[in-house]
Amino acid sequence: MSVSSDRISDLEVFSAVMDSGSLSAAGRRLDLAPSSVGRIIDRIEARLGVRLLLRTTRSLTLTAEGSAYLIAARRILSDLRETEQAISDQGSPRGRLRVSTSILYGRLFLVPLLGEFRRRYPDILLDISLTDAVVDIAGGQADIGIRFGPMPDGPLIARKLGETRKVIVASPDYLARRGTPRLPEDLHGHDCLGFNFKRMAPTWPFRKDGRDYALTIKGGVEANNGETLGQLAAQGVGITRVGTVTVLDALRTKALVPLLEEFNPGDVEEINAVFVGGTHMPARVRCFVDYLVESLRGSAPPK
Repeated sequence: MSVSSDRISDLEVFSAVMDSGSLSAAGRRLDLAPSSVGRIIDRIEARLGVRLLLRTTRSLTLTAEGSAYLIAARRILSDLRETEQAISDQGSPRGRLRVSTSILYGRLFLVPLLGEFRRRYPDILLDISLTDAVVDIAGGQADIGIRFGPMPDGPLIARKLGETRKVIVASPDYLARRGTPRLPEDLHGHDCLGFNFKRMAPTWPFRKDGRDYALTIKGGVEANNGETLGQLAAQGVGITRVGTVTVLDALRTKALVPLLEEFNPGDVEEINAVFVGGTHMPARVRCFVDYLVESLRGSAPPK
């Protein structure tokens, strides 16, 4: 037994003695002989170099040092029990749950689901971060992240929440000024707004006459998220290709219109909840992911 576990055991024995009122009663509670309990008390006193208890055949009386030790012992044992309960999530899932997703997805799809989740699991403290920065889930910056697009190889588990198809859009104002492209190749004469991710090639896929091919696009603006590109397109800055979920409101209000749909290859972007799995995954992570899958099954972003 290590020194640290010895001392935890000493705290438990000393607290049990004072709660029970005698060495024999504490022994019955801890399944120890009274003589063993007495030796543990002697050991504690020898280590500290002070008397904690004044013992007679009929009573136990705490010294001033013993009273201070008992207060500390009860506090430490209580903190340990609370910490172990929070870590193991025994019973009702509990503890802090850190969830990260993009600002747009969070506003439209995640936040509206949180009220019902809180009613189901009142002991979970939800810590929600809406950001378009990439949060390192494997590195411990969050417990769950909601990600769009293909998942790279790595230690994370992914649960599919839905998918969104890609669409090329522009504003009526832009099209009135620059003309409407009728063929993919017409995009060479337009300002195309793209992503600045290193993994994103400056090409857009098309399908014509049953053949898939990629077309290199160019433009004066790049951004790290589809919402920004959609807003710029709605302002007449150029043409962009983003997930439908990103420009849902603008399509509904006709601030943006879809283009070249007959050449759309029909590719979709998966939406996944990602997290660190394994046998020791906290119950709060499991129940939140299950809740997202359940809640979004019938209301996922349109394809």
